[in-house]
Parts: sequence; structure tokens; C-alpha cells
Amino acid sequence: MSIYVGNLPYKVGQEELKEIFTEYGTVANVHIPSDRETGRSRGFGFVEMENEGDEQKAIDALDGAEWMTRELRVNKAKPRQGTDSRDRGRRDFGNSKGSFRSGGVSQHY
Repeated sequence: MSIYVGNLPYKVGQEELKEIFTEYGTVANVHIPSDRETGRSRGFGFVEMENEGDEQKAIDALDGAEWMTRELRVNKAKPRQGTDSRDRGRRDFGNSKGSFRSGGVSQHY
């Protein structure tokens, strides 16, 4: 299971985020996605802990907590929708059936 951490300050690094969560148990992995164009943090991250009990303690303690002047949003991460990386971001305008395709969603007009 993974924990979603939202409303992170853009300057926060993975080690800083890991340090906060180690107060509640052993952290297995931390990931803070960055914008492809700017390289800047996207303002959220994911934390995986070794057991669910520790994850729940961290969620209960940190959701709504203020850290570096920001109120954190902490909850169980939801599975990604449409995780086929080949379709992600793909756009096909005006194909032979008159449909618009973007990110794995097809709409017919």
C-alpha cells in the first residue's frame, strides 16, 4: 500500500519527507514526482511503509498537520486509472471514425 501526501512545499525533497514518516515506522520508499518541463516538484508525493499499521498511524497523525506553513493532505493512495503508459497523453484528432482520443478516453461525436 502507498500513502498519498498532498500540498507539499515545492522545496521538499525525498529525504525530508522520509524523515517525517520515520517517526511512525519504517519507510520502504518515497517518491516525489517532478514536472517534466521544469524539473520542479509537483507538490505531492507517495510514501510506502513496511506495514499497514504504521501507515495508518502516519495518516491519522499527519493528515491536516501543518508543515513548512502548508497543511498536509495525507491519505491512502488510490490506484491510477488508465495506467497503460502507451496510451497516457496520446492524442489522435480526427481519425477515420470522427472520434477524439486523449489519454485513453475515446469520445464519438
